[in-house]
Amino acid sequence: MADKKPGKSILKKADIRELLKEKILLLDGGMGTCLQAFNLTAKDFGGDKYEGCNEYLNITRPDVVKSIHEAYLKAGADIIETNSFAGSTITLAEFELQNKEN
Repeated sequence: MADKKPGKSILKKADIRELLKEKILLLDGGMGTCLQAFNLTAKDFGGDKYEGCNEYLNITRPDVVKSIHEAYLKAGADIIETNSFAGSTITLAEFELQNKEN
């Protein structure tokens, strides 16, 4: 079984298919809902301009994003997704982040 620590395991599609023969894999839950529970302020987002851009928290508050991933793993999730639900250039343009690389 894969090590359930963030950044420690990258499974290929074939690996996941093999695991599915052994057990049902659990996926994490809603990142946005968990982020809301932190009652983050504009400062957490990097200022008023970026408030509400959850994807930018990967840069401004990676500790919060990481803690959510760790909580899902601790709860038994086998698979966690990235914090990039609205990470398209169209949505990021609303915050003038469409060309930002890091």
